Formats: sequence, structure tokens, C-alpha cells
Amino acid sequence: MANVLAANGHAVSLWAREPDVVEAINDRRENRRFLPGISLEDIRATGEMPEALDDAELVTYVAPSHALRDVVARGATAVRPDAVLVVASKGIERESLAIMSDVVGDTLPRHAVVALSGPSFAVEVARGQPTAVVAASANEGAAAVVQRALSSDVFRVYTHDDVIGVELGGALKNVMAVATGIAEGVGLGFNSRAALITRGLAEMTRLGMALGASQATFAGLAGLGDLVLTCTGALSRNRALGIEVGKGSTLEQALAGKDTVAEGVLNTISACALAEREGVDMPIVLAVHRILFEAQSPRLAISELMSRELRAEQD
Repeated sequence: MANVLAANGHAVSLWAREPDVVEAINDRRENRRFLPGISLEDIRATGEMPEALDDAELVTYVAPSHALRDVVARGATAVRPDAVLVVASKGIERESLAIMSDVVGDTLPRHAVVALSGPSFAVEVARGQPTAVVAASANEGAAAVVQRALSSDVFRVYTHDDVIGVELGGALKNVMAVATGIAEGVGLGFNSRAALITRGLAEMTRLGMALGASQATFAGLAGLGDLVLTCTGALSRNRALGIEVGKGSTLEQALAGKDTVAEGVLNTISACALAEREGVDMPIVLAVHRILFEAQSPRLAISELMSRELRAEQD
């Protein structure tokens, strides 16, 4: 995201938690830990959050969902009173079951918050491959500011007002990607993948509508678009984790030694809790939870999904 903004001519300061990332960006113009081989020009990195936030008109948060509240709080006093806040983290906070824009808004309540989501592998964005995403906010003007700041001939931003739908699509698709990865790891084929993606979308839509989202949002970039990418793309961390689990690894073994976060793991817990709270039927999410956290056999979980009571396709 910093590269996209810098390429559009904005002065960009990037805060990073890891000292080696800061050093590599400033000295070698490359983030060797997370984006090796990508040139990062016109970006100034720092390990000091107040320095990164100093006089910034637009603040973009991309921390993993479980760390977002702490990251926002740590820099809260350094954020300009009129700054527009963008959150590109995809997830549902485990303790509060809040979406990411609400996490940011709770911590910085007098700011306009925009949720950015859609089908976008980081490395492809960094390489300048054509990408389309959605900027969603209750503040139409703030969404337009983000759209103008980020849009280019290779990065297209659409605005939206359904924040709940856009954010839930970005969070829940990670759980479905774990599910499709598990099916692939077990040895199932394209028929099974298509069924999981389609029925997964139905579950996402069902929960979203229970929380006040629009059904149509889940047919867009932040819903179907991101779901298809994450469930089928070779760069998907959540799909890759699911494949390992499907092949017999425990969750701990599948997570061991990885620098990057597979958001689908924590989102599975949050999605189950949300579904229970709202009384929404989400059998695929529950199956993933049983496999990841209750040691259920993937084959047994899939068999149980296929043997559920017969019903009509549409609710």
C-alpha cells in the first residue's frame, strides 16, 4: 500500500515493528523479510510511530487483525485531528467481535474511517499488476479521498457505503479459503472446491444480512471477488495452511516457522462466535473450527457436511 501511494506522488512514511524491515527499506529500498525482490522507492521507513504519523493527512493501518487495536492506540496521540483513517486489515476482533473499522473508530472516535478490501495479493499489488478494490465508509467524502489517493492506471478503487458487508466479506473469505485448502489437501477435486466456494458465499451472505449488510455486496469485489482469489490462488496463505492440515498436519505444525499471518485461523473463532450470537447457520465455518481446534478428522468433517439434512438451495 505504501508503494501504491508513493507511486502516486504522495510523501509516504512507513512504520514497521521489525528493525530489519526499517533498515532494509531505508538502506536497500527493499523489504527483504516480506516482499523480497520488490523495489520500494520514495518511502521513508521508521520504527518510531510518532515520526511516521507526524502531520499525515491519510493514515493507513495494515496490522494483523489481532494486533490492530494496540497499534492504533500506540499512535493515537500523534494522529492529526483532521486525518482520514484507512484500515486494510481483514478480520473480526476475537474479544469484541468488532469489524476492523469499528476497532479503529473506537480508538480514534472523531475521525472518518474507511475500510479498504477486495481481491489483492500484496506481491501482485507491489508488482503493479492491475487490481481493483473497494473503499467503504459511512462518510462519502472520506471514501472519495481514499479513492483519489490510491487510484492509478493499475490500481482501481471503487467506493461503497456498506461497511459491514465489505468488511465481513474480507474476513470470512479467509475461513472459506482454509476450508478449500483442507479439501484440496485431503485429495478432493474441482467439484468439491466449487461447492465449498458457492456454499461458503451463501454462509457469508447469511451472516452479513443478519448484521445489516446488503446481499448485493457479497456479489462484488469484497465478497465473491476476494473469495474466489483466496480460495484458488497459489499465493493464498489461508489456502496453503488448509492444504497442510488436510494432508495431516496439526494446526501448530502448519503455523510453525511462518512470519506472515493466516487470518483465517483467528477469524474461524470469531465467525463461530458471531454465528452463534446471531443464530445464523454456518456449517462450513463450524466444520473448519472442529478440524482446527477440536482435532476432528478432515474427512469426517467433510462427510458430515455432505450428509446434512437435505434442503432448498435458497434460504
